[in-house]
Amino acid sequence: MKTNCWLILGTMIATSAVAQVNTNKLPEIPPPATAVLAPVVAPVETKTNAPVKKAPVKHKKKAAKAPAAAVEKKIAAQPVTLVPGPATVAVENLNLRGQAGLKGEVVGHAKKGDAVTVISEINLDKPKAGEPAQWAKIALPVGTKVWVNSKFVDATNKTVSVKKLNLRGGPGENFSVLGVLEKGAAISEIISKGGWTQIEAPTNAFAFVAASLLQQVAPTAPVVPAVAPVVEPVPATTNTVVEPQPIVTTPPPAVDTNVSQPAPVIAPAIITPVIPIVSAPVIDTNLPRVVTHEGYVRSSVSLVAPTYYELYDPATSTAINYLFATTTNLNISRYNGLHIVVTGEEGLDSRWKDTPVLTIQKIYVLSTNAPAAGKP
Repeated sequence: MKTNCWLILGTMIATSAVAQVNTNKLPEIPPPATAVLAPVVAPVETKTNAPVKKAPVKHKKKAAKAPAAAVEKKIAAQPVTLVPGPATVAVENLNLRGQAGLKGEVVGHAKKGDAVTVISEINLDKPKAGEPAQWAKIALPVGTKVWVNSKFVDATNKTVSVKKLNLRGGPGENFSVLGVLEKGAAISEIISKGGWTQIEAPTNAFAFVAASLLQQVAPTAPVVPAVAPVVEPVPATTNTVVEPQPIVTTPPPAVDTNVSQPAPVIAPAIITPVIPIVSAPVIDTNLPRVVTHEGYVRSSVSLVAPTYYELYDPATSTAINYLFATTTNLNISRYNGLHIVVTGEEGLDSRWKDTPVLTIQKIYVLSTNAPAAGKP
């Protein structure tokens, strides 16, 4: 027991001594550890035979085409003017209706660019909201089908048996009338249904479409080329001189001197005056003047005188003026040999400058007696 106590006491003393020795010196601080960075290695792609899944592709939905009825409402406020004649469809899908307005049932369709024939344009008095006010009555396109009542068709020869037979847009009287067939008109039957027969539309069948869905090209006026005026050449004025005809006289008959006979009466020879053919005088109008002259009228002495008659002085037998009238109502030949006073415009002809030409305005007869030779 004592031994154990001593052993414990000795251990405690030794531990205390060791603690005193260690407290006199600080323990060494180990150096800081240097961090080593590991190299970055790119991941290695491992190829396998398994198919690669692709990401799903989202498809864009195509916009649905607007129905023809929606297009008709859309253009309600677009005014247009159509005239009878050809036109083309301006939209992708055009409804052909049995009446003017959206109340009319659809009896056919037309595509963009199709040619149609406009019969007339119709304006609705009270269109509904969103409904076009302008409609076109058109000829029903070739290939469109219409219906007729079978009991009015001769089943033997397929002709109309009544005076007039309505063409309808469907098999029933509640469908719109699209035209009329006359009695005896032949039909081309397609199918029969409930007492009604579907036939090919005749040329006089019609339908209605919104006017704004058609296009018309205005006709252009033809270009008329300008024609240059044709200028006729002016013929040169020539003076034609008529040669005087010789005067032929008949010799007297032979007289028997052995027999007493009365002296023969010889008629005086008839001398025909030669009237010169002349053109109208070319009067110099630069120096016109109005004058009054007195004298006698006679035929022009010269064959190439500017006029047929002249006014002359009987005392000297010289010409005073050539007489000229601008109107056919004045016949100067009536005054030939008369004593007159004449008033008119006097001028010179460029071809005959010795005697002026007097264009008559007024003429007075002083005497109808011809002057004696050499006397006034």
